[in-house]
Amino acid sequence: MAVEINTIESDNEICVRRCQKVLIDFPASSRAVENTELASFVKNLESVGYTPSEDLIKACSTLSLADLTTVNNDVMQSLHKAVGADRDFKPMYPNFPEQVMNMSDAQLFWNALLHYWRDGHLLPASQKQPRPSLNEGKLKPLNLGLREEFDDIFTQLSTANTSISSQDQEDLVWFVRHYGNAIGPMLPAEVPNREVKARLCASLIEFTTITERIPLLCNTATDVLRLAVAMSNGDVSLAEPVKFRQFKRSERKVLLSILDGQNNMAEDMIRWKGRWIRLGERLHPGEYKKRYANAAQSFHILRNNTVVDTFNGRVEKALESKDANQVIGLVKSRPGDFARRLDHLLRLDKKTTDSVLRSFGEVAVKVSTPVLLQVMHHFACRNSVQELRVFLPKGQIAKAQAVANSLPELHSAVCQSVKTICTQTLKQRFSQLAPLGKCYIDPELKNYLVPFSQRSAAKSLRTVTRGSRLPLPKADTLRFFIWWKNGLERTDLDLSAVLFDKDFCFLDAITYYNLKNFGGHHSGDIVDAPEGASEFIDISQEKCLQRGVRYVVMALKSYTNQPYCDLPECFAGWMSRKLAASGEIYEPKTVQDKLDVGANTKIAIPALFDLEKGDVIWADIALTKWPFWYNTVAANLWGIQLMLKSMVQLSKANLYDLLKLHAEARGQVVDDKAEAETVFSVTSGTPFDLPKIASEFLRT
Repeated sequence: MAVEINTIESDNEICVRRCQKVLIDFPASSRAVENTELASFVKNLESVGYTPSEDLIKACSTLSLADLTTVNNDVMQSLHKAVGADRDFKPMYPNFPEQVMNMSDAQLFWNALLHYWRDGHLLPASQKQPRPSLNEGKLKPLNLGLREEFDDIFTQLSTANTSISSQDQEDLVWFVRHYGNAIGPMLPAEVPNREVKARLCASLIEFTTITERIPLLCNTATDVLRLAVAMSNGDVSLAEPVKFRQFKRSERKVLLSILDGQNNMAEDMIRWKGRWIRLGERLHPGEYKKRYANAAQSFHILRNNTVVDTFNGRVEKALESKDANQVIGLVKSRPGDFARRLDHLLRLDKKTTDSVLRSFGEVAVKVSTPVLLQVMHHFACRNSVQELRVFLPKGQIAKAQAVANSLPELHSAVCQSVKTICTQTLKQRFSQLAPLGKCYIDPELKNYLVPFSQRSAAKSLRTVTRGSRLPLPKADTLRFFIWWKNGLERTDLDLSAVLFDKDFCFLDAITYYNLKNFGGHHSGDIVDAPEGASEFIDISQEKCLQRGVRYVVMALKSYTNQPYCDLPECFAGWMSRKLAASGEIYEPKTVQDKLDVGANTKIAIPALFDLEKGDVIWADIALTKWPFWYNTVAANLWGIQLMLKSMVQLSKANLYDLLKLHAEARGQVVDDKAEAETVFSVTSGTPFDLPKIASEFLRT
């Protein structure tokens, strides 16, 4: 059965991609498929590393051939795209890795020169040789899905208590567009995250006529700003500027009417003064100054630079004067700000420590769950010896920023008091949720971080939180890959593996100018991809460890300086291979991780590999840019080293601690999985179901 290519995903494609489940909405046929036709479907699944469950096979066996073909096309479309099997991989050396291993450095150098002199149009003459068959690659189960489970995706996305990824945002909008006004009964009473709220409201305006809920959901002026940004397809985190589109008269009235009903409008708007002035040019509030007088007056204040006494201004002034009591009095009215400034307040004046702790205890119940978790973890690790403090600033591009840890030590009793306040508050909050019974919590979940922010996460085969550690499979060879296609002009992307020892000292780089060393091999540098191009790197874990390599950084760079967002398609990932020469160079069933590379940056770091611990550290972050005068890995080494150290030393709240709080508040923790009523584990997919975690376990 051939796979039909569709530009708009079906519900089954989304269900397979997100849940690894298949919806069977067709009625049983009087002329059901034969076993040979069913076997063809099973064989198709196995080709990309999946196998159907018994329930799925039973459901498919009742279908007609036409209906099974539709299911097959949807499922295979989704799986092919998920693992990259929908693209043709043709590296420079078709018999990689042996071809590179056996070729002299002089011949490799000469082949590269010929390739460059012909602007990438001349590849070495090579006859593809037969390869041993692949006898590895674990098949992953594909289960039968239910319509209720599918609709739960929308519920989880819309009630997430953190920012969600671009893929999640697209899926949220898909539900509204696909269901239209029928989405009404599925809308939650509350949308906790303001960025999610903006995307949801914008899609309600565009695809439905049920907009009466929008004024109830938007309760600050900044909510209205985010909504206008979402309607203009901009960055709803407000980290990046946006060009507002022309709004229809009806849309202008909706935005102005919502804005007109807000309190403290001018103070809220002054935080984003430039954005509001630009938005005012599109909304023309003066035309409606009688109907929406409050909104028109606030725009007048902004345009005329009227001085507005703001909350943050008062807090900063009190901090400058070291008046802790005044700061406490101010921030108690905004518990979230209190929590974020707690460390500073506790260092401001030792005489007010008890007052700070007492006041924080009084307002902690009003602090959101994500913030309380971060405060709890911060003070639990507050005095640990840590060389760097690492931050992941918000925005559409994921970057790690690190500074020297110069925080003065706080008394351990103070840190313990804060931790106790947060723990007790969270347990009390979680105890109001549905009971969980006996709970087993996999200790491996300590390696997976809580998804506080996923807004810049790339579309990927499986998504985890940055800094999480996943176990490497029991195989010697790691095979990195990249596939891309030219943008408006010739595009040369380079795949590199940068090697460091246990002290983060640079050892070598396997890259376009150094195709082999330390047991690593590069498939050759391709500099033009009009029809798509690919590069591979093999890393032998055993040989690298023998030569003192501990960390391997997988790095991508745009040699021709186009940002990835300007390319029609680019993705990268890694495979695990026991026998590097077996099977095709690109075998879908051996793909461990694959992510789209589409950010507005020229350098991407998908993952880091800790060979000594046998872990892959999920990075999915970017560096700024390569120095234009010397476009190599070595020229940007300091940035890669700092990023590596930052991600290795990253300390954030983990899923084990979060789920243990839930289990203790809502049930009983048990050590035996067999006697548990609720199981949280890596094998059951707990750390990869980020929307469910954000919706159900980070609930405020």
